[in-house]
Amino acid sequence: MIRTYVTAYRSDFKDARSRDPALRRALAAEIRDACTNVGFLYIKNHGISEEATNAAISAARQFFALPTETKMKLDIHATPNFKGYTALLGENTNPENKGDLHEGFDLGWEPAEAVNASQVREDGPMTGANVWPGNLPGFRKDVLAYYHAAVKLGLSLFPLFALSLNLPENFFDDKVTKPAAIMRLLRYPSQPVRPLEGVQGIGAHTDYECFTILWQDTVPALQVMNTSGKWINAVPIPGTLILNLGDQFARWTNDVFKSTIHRAINASGRERYSIPLFFGTDYEVKLEPIPGCVTEDNPAKYEIVTAGDYVKSRLEATYAHSGVTA
Repeated sequence: MIRTYVTAYRSDFKDARSRDPALRRALAAEIRDACTNVGFLYIKNHGISEEATNAAISAARQFFALPTETKMKLDIHATPNFKGYTALLGENTNPENKGDLHEGFDLGWEPAEAVNASQVREDGPMTGANVWPGNLPGFRKDVLAYYHAAVKLGLSLFPLFALSLNLPENFFDDKVTKPAAIMRLLRYPSQPVRPLEGVQGIGAHTDYECFTILWQDTVPALQVMNTSGKWINAVPIPGTLILNLGDQFARWTNDVFKSTIHRAINASGRERYSIPLFFGTDYEVKLEPIPGCVTEDNPAKYEIVTAGDYVKSRLEATYAHSGVTA
């Protein structure tokens, strides 16, 4: 039985921008409570406009409505840095499954103004330009407008995470100078109430970066595993975004913060759209335990790796079944 997630953690982010340090600390305490218990919360008053969101979703609908052969010209398999189009069943987040029943469009950091090859940012193992459809006027502009709004929100979260770990608010400033943010436009077709064996909208997994900022439409599909190993419905709540913790923060905090296992099964009879933005540190940052997170009772658990190498290794594993090499 899947229970409805009616007691989810919810936070009002208006105080993230407050000049009153007591209000910021109070919000940070709410975030710590969520991060140490479930690694998951809803946020409202997040600062991303409804106009920007609607424009990005409209762009996604136009893109996914294109003929398959047109979309495949931007095949993610053809890029060295996992940017572009992923077809249905083109990735597999859960190795026990046969593929994920969604299609996606992936992009990374890029200035809002046009760029050329000489302006591509150096991102170590993830270096490379985005790819864009050439037959959708306004697509790049509308998608990047949402992307940059979500990146701005992500940057504003790091001082709160620092406070929640009893660190100075600027602790992460030198670790997020080049936002390592990957965004996806996702379309999930409906699938049977009883899913096909080994095929889900997206299989059970944890995210790879520090945290994910997720917009989801009104179609229910997202499920989160609670501490008892039960699947809980993360029902859409209008006006909110979902914030869930990922592996980089789990490694960085030596599992003080929880990286949430989740999946999506769209049995609604309707197609579903979502926009996750996966926000990590600069790719050259070493994921070493944060001060105070390693104790005698909680010894170091992870090998130290750079953020870029970790993300790329996880992406390679995700796409391995469909032949991506990079």
